Amino acid sequence: MKFAYRFSNLLGTVYRRGNLNFTCDGNAVISPVGNRVTVFDLKNNKSDTLPLATRYNVKCVGLSPDGRLAIIVDEGGDALLVSLVCRSVLHHFHFKGSVHSVSFSPNGRKFVVTKGNIAQMYHAPGKKREFNAFVLDKTYFGPYDETTCIDWTDDSRCFVVGSKDMSTWVFGAERWDNLIYYALGGHKDAIVACFFESNSLDLYSLSQDGVLCVWQCDTPPEGLRLKPPAGWKADLLQREEEEEEEEQEGDRETTIRGKATPAEEEKTGKVKYSRLAKYFFNKEGDFTNLTAAAFHKKSHLLVTGFASGIFHLHELPEFNLIHSLSISDQSITSVAINSSGDWIAFGCSGLGQLLVWEWQSESYVLKQQGHFNSMVTLAYSPDGQYIVTGGDDGKVKVWNTLSGFCFVTFTEHSSGVTGVTFTATGYVVVTSSMDGTVRAFDLHRYRNFRTFTSPRPTQFSCVAVDASGEIVSAGAQDSFEIFVWSMQTGRLLDVLSGHEGPISGLCFNPMKSILASASWDKTVRLWDMFDSWRTKETLALTSDALAVTFRPDGAELAVATLNSQITFWDPENAVQTGSIEGRHDLKTGRKELDKITAKHAAKGKAFTTLCYSADGQSILAGGMSRFVCIYHVREQILMKRFEISCNLSLDAMEEFLNRRKMTEFGNLALIDQDAGQEDGVAIPLPGVRKGEQRFLPHLPATRALCNCPGRCWAATTTEGLLIYSLDTRVLFDPFELDTSVTPGRVREALRQQDFTRAILMALRLNESKLVQEALEAVPRGEIEVVTSSLPELYVEKVLEFLASSFEVSRHLEFYLLWTHKLLMLHGQKLKSRAGTLLPVIQFLQKSIQRHLDDLSKLCSWNRYNMQYALAVSKQRGTKRSLEPLGSEEEEEASEDDSLHLLGGGGRDSEEGMLA
Repeated sequence: MKFAYRFSNLLGTVYRRGNLNFTCDGNAVISPVGNRVTVFDLKNNKSDTLPLATRYNVKCVGLSPDGRLAIIVDEGGDALLVSLVCRSVLHHFHFKGSVHSVSFSPNGRKFVVTKGNIAQMYHAPGKKREFNAFVLDKTYFGPYDETTCIDWTDDSRCFVVGSKDMSTWVFGAERWDNLIYYALGGHKDAIVACFFESNSLDLYSLSQDGVLCVWQCDTPPEGLRLKPPAGWKADLLQREEEEEEEEQEGDRETTIRGKATPAEEEKTGKVKYSRLAKYFFNKEGDFTNLTAAAFHKKSHLLVTGFASGIFHLHELPEFNLIHSLSISDQSITSVAINSSGDWIAFGCSGLGQLLVWEWQSESYVLKQQGHFNSMVTLAYSPDGQYIVTGGDDGKVKVWNTLSGFCFVTFTEHSSGVTGVTFTATGYVVVTSSMDGTVRAFDLHRYRNFRTFTSPRPTQFSCVAVDASGEIVSAGAQDSFEIFVWSMQTGRLLDVLSGHEGPISGLCFNPMKSILASASWDKTVRLWDMFDSWRTKETLALTSDALAVTFRPDGAELAVATLNSQITFWDPENAVQTGSIEGRHDLKTGRKELDKITAKHAAKGKAFTTLCYSADGQSILAGGMSRFVCIYHVREQILMKRFEISCNLSLDAMEEFLNRRKMTEFGNLALIDQDAGQEDGVAIPLPGVRKGEQRFLPHLPATRALCNCPGRCWAATTTEGLLIYSLDTRVLFDPFELDTSVTPGRVREALRQQDFTRAILMALRLNESKLVQEALEAVPRGEIEVVTSSLPELYVEKVLEFLASSFEVSRHLEFYLLWTHKLLMLHGQKLKSRAGTLLPVIQFLQKSIQRHLDDLSKLCSWNRYNMQYALAVSKQRGTKRSLEPLGSEEEEEASEDDSLHLLGGGGRDSEEGMLA
């Protein structure tokens, strides 16, 4: 088994904090999720997480006007310059302070960041290679408190900055002679957002108390004059500076200071602002804080979000209310509008919600929410298309692994979910919960069709379903019993007693009717389903058992214990075959409030979940650590260790405490640094109204699972559901290569129509483009002859290539024919190697099943359209026989209505019917 795994996607969490951005085409939303960034493609219904991570949680994201570059800034002030085209980090930079917002100019030449009470303008990175991508141009002083928001004019001549000191400042990107920098007042609370009007210096400012001020400028943007140099020396100096800026791209910094209240003589002949109007969002008795806003300049639409979860849509400058809706129970943290002004994105950090609303049709384009509390358990469907997760919030969510979206949420449980699993068919999800119920959900009708309960109230800690899907078992945490039900009738079949501690894990043997149960009483019991559920064997352990799992062929049993060991057993003979000591691999960090070191704290850590790989040669182990380990079972050695997060915003991520936080009065971590902010606590006393004391969440890998096709595995963490897949970016990975195998020889064999030799050489080079060229050159009638002459060793290579090609190729029938011939001619030989070929076969099944689902929906829709067309034509024929004298206009209208119902009529309708 190869371990070229890489981070693939992040599910389960769609938004944490920070600002949302739409891409230039308006079809995708860029959302910060913890210390990662996810792109939600709304047009193709797909989500993708960029393969990068910051040191702390992402605080703001700035997108360039052309959509090629993004600046991602975290809470610590570290910035990443990211190319959204090649999805890679181009440059690292540190702003030496916490950055609140970042914004590119419309022409893409500059960008501004707000940091502390200043605004800094940098030269934007160009398209050529540079030694330093971020060159500071100017620093603007003026506000007395932290700056909060930025907006640019359309011509990139000026930008406006809002501050928490209730003032708004207009600064120039160049040295304008008739523009002086002074504060615009009129507000009684912190500025949340400020926006320029289209092609104008008129602006709008919004404060946290729900007040909108409309400011009118007496000068158009074209009326701004550059400050002339004083004397010939200044002219010469300016010319030299311009030449130096062209050569060195402005390495020198300029400091500009504004005045809050300039003198009247200074205002003479300068740009002046006057307040035209002042509007209030809050009605009498309905006060709520304004938390986010966005403005679409072309359509003059203003979207405002409030702490109560309500958003308003107004038309400016008349302040006409167009729409108002409550979309969440928590505060709206971020608002964004796409380029066309049709879609509005909302982010709610309290619940982790991401919503995209189409205001004209009043419908949701996207509505996603992760688990409110941490995810506890997950399971892959047999074909690998779906992942089901259970959380402490009592919700069960089913995710599509291809799109990355949650398509159904079950809320029947009233307490935390402790276990989830799929049946063998993949269309039934069985869950256990601390509320004392085990529930079965149907993924066809999206309903809870079975609820299993115990005779007396108990809390279930785990659940398992046998290979046939007929027997459901669950372990109790308080009564130390195992309950067995029938899926068909819902009846309780038996109660298995014998354990003397809470049941920590259950697992059915995939090949036999044997149930393995692990308990805190330092035993694992094997129960025989066909022998009246008698205890077949009792395996004595050296410590409490935390997890148990069978190998895919059922010939081996793995148990994780509290002393950080993984023991392997032969279930037939009840003999231990090996053990792995994982104490040193579970590297844990030290919490900020821990009294002991990380080395001593690691002694109490252990693996809490196990999962075999598809071929059974390796095992994945995860626990209360930021690492997931892959061990080789036979050699009993560590093969690979994955660090699932490097986010320092989480607790226990560093091995040693930061001595800078240690003072003579204690640890500074005990002090709430964010007290007094809008989401913090002013005074940490009982009865405060702004929420609870903030804390750093710990990062446990509570569950890790390997995908059945063997090409990816997933782990639930505080960050969300992390998916790791095989790295397909390896371009050259030859197989039995020698000097006689070259791309030229492959194409020469194709010209000679020696297809078998060409395919074998292409497979030995193992270049996908060359293999595709060789396979597609084979005529349809000769596929059977070529497949029969392929050696058995190369059949697996061809099947793996076909499985990956189904996801991207349009030659569906051609590749299906190849697959059919290979399986028919080599099926018996492949069956003898079912254990090693299982990942390839199930990967192939997953790819074909996806096309089957898509085509079945299309065919059923076309069948309905044809039945409707036949019914309409039959009705018209009956009407003609009854009314021989019908007008031509009525017939044409009837034809138009029929075509409209069938999909719009014309050529498009015919193509849809023929599809």
